[in-house]
Amino acid sequence: MTALDLIKSLWEHTRQPTDIISELSLIGSDPVLPSSFHVDKMAQTVIGLTALGAAEIWRQRTGEIQSISIDINHAAAEFRSDRYQRVDGEPTTNIWDPIAGIYQCGDGKWARIHTNFEHHRKGILKILKCENDRSAVEAVISKWSAEDLETTVSEVGFLAVMVRSSEEWLAHAQGQAIAAQPLLSIEKIGDAPPTAFAKDAERPLSDIRVLDLTRIIAGPVGDRTLAAHGADVLRITSPNLPGIGPLDIDNGRGKRSTHVDLRTDEGSSALRSLLKEADIFVQGYRPDAIANLGFSPANVAAQKPGIVYGSLSAYGTKGPWAKRRGYDSLVQTVSGINAAEAEAAGESAPKHPPNQALDHATGYLLAYGIMAALLRRSQEGGSWHVQVSLAQTSHWLQSLGRVENGLALKDQQEEDVAEFLETTVSGYGELSSIRHAGKLSVTPAHWAHPSVPLGTHPPNW
Repeated sequence: MTALDLIKSLWEHTRQPTDIISELSLIGSDPVLPSSFHVDKMAQTVIGLTALGAAEIWRQRTGEIQSISIDINHAAAEFRSDRYQRVDGEPTTNIWDPIAGIYQCGDGKWARIHTNFEHHRKGILKILKCENDRSAVEAVISKWSAEDLETTVSEVGFLAVMVRSSEEWLAHAQGQAIAAQPLLSIEKIGDAPPTAFAKDAERPLSDIRVLDLTRIIAGPVGDRTLAAHGADVLRITSPNLPGIGPLDIDNGRGKRSTHVDLRTDEGSSALRSLLKEADIFVQGYRPDAIANLGFSPANVAAQKPGIVYGSLSAYGTKGPWAKRRGYDSLVQTVSGINAAEAEAAGESAPKHPPNQALDHATGYLLAYGIMAALLRRSQEGGSWHVQVSLAQTSHWLQSLGRVENGLALKDQQEEDVAEFLETTVSGYGELSSIRHAGKLSVTPAHWAHPSVPLGTHPPNW
């Protein structure tokens, strides 16, 4: 299927008027990045969906139709935007912890550990009973079986998975649960009168207020996309949770940022106050974690009828792994992508694609689902719940087929993306970064707020 076919299918799935698709122009064709998977076509598809969603909201607000275009080379660059960003002319630091990554186990199989946060690293080192050194970790893991490592680490809440082929994943209970779920779900969860879009808007999402309770890449990318089309996004993080600097810079564009500790009465009260004036509530906590703090979809809809609630998870809402933590690299590993990429390269060690494709695609799908829910809210009323997961996105990517000899492509370099870069003043210094790839003729996407350090603003609108 072409990117246009995929866009049409997902657009129709969310019950949007199809005539506006004729205004969409898709420039270029995949492959762009060296991969055996259609990561570039997926990038153009999901960014195209968000641009269409913004254009349709603009039409509902103003009656005006605008043209939309997405260059696949630009979309591919945006799918790894942190790679190209510079602060005061210098590249940002590596996001990966030295001991994170793939290891061969004693049974000849492979496993990946994720240690980018200090508490995760300390937890895994305690299980392995070794020092914080890659050679030491490698020596210890070589005595484990891959499945035992996955089970032992996961049962205590830390992050390790066994490398599986796509066939092995589809035979696994969680893989089967994922295959039975839709890529994107939009569900009405409460009653409320229709909320019409204000007519005197400057941009598609002007006056739409978003509470962004997400971290790392997928959720922040989704809310960054809403900000690119005019939404007022307030990023909420706990002062007790670590960030990853380069990603906070990249994904903080267009947002204000505040600290709120939901484990305190003061923090919970602050969020409830913000919720009274919010249109969108987006969270990326593990299923049930946010509910235990009093902000489940049902609770939020009861507090603010008409809310659009977005949920992001690693492994979906059903199956034995539904409550597990997970990140893009882990889901790629367990669902067959790393094994398939290695096979295509003729290599024995699992191989990672050229970007965090699941994170980025899931973020844009989340943003699009939220726009579709806003359109439904304006017509039907109600409160809405939008759900996406990294594992469902992986299943979708693998369903798109493979790129023959895709790994032979020359990788995209900084000089190849120069035309897509912009320079702005930020809270970190002069920031050079990838512009948004969704181009609209009447309301060009841009970020009105500079990226700032976490917690810069007070917790109010």
